[in-house]
Amino acid sequence: MTAAPIHATAVAHWTPGAGWRAIVVSGPPGAGKSDLALRLIGRGWRLVADDYVHVFASGDALYATVPETIAGRIEARGVGLVGACARGVVRLVLAVELIDTAPERLPDPEFLTLAGRTLPLLRLKGFEASMVEKVAAAIALL
Repeated sequence: MTAAPIHATAVAHWTPGAGWRAIVVSGPPGAGKSDLALRLIGRGWRLVADDYVHVFASGDALYATVPETIAGRIEARGVGLVGACARGVVRLVLAVELIDTAPERLPDPEFLTLAGRTLPLLRLKGFEASMVEKVAAAIALL
């Protein structure tokens, strides 16, 4: 297994019948990656990694894990680094890219390729109040 580090945040959610499934959140610095993760954690999700995520392929799937040096910590901008209940290796099922403009109302399906595998891609405006609900709706469709 060769894990490629990417500048992103990953969080996981337990789904009955499917187990732990994770999303990877990307975007430029200050776009709201950790903010979205903190909101999801507040709704029962678990941190996988904040700021840097190791992504690797196994079989047809993609997985995420945390670099050891940052395990169990997330940046709360304006507060500092805080501890968070974390998961280990988790299967990625969705990529979220935070953008600074309004996303298309009815976008065509898009995909992101990481480590030679593809994930469905959801583009959201960073810091939008409904980000958590949109992520929950998207992951429920998978």
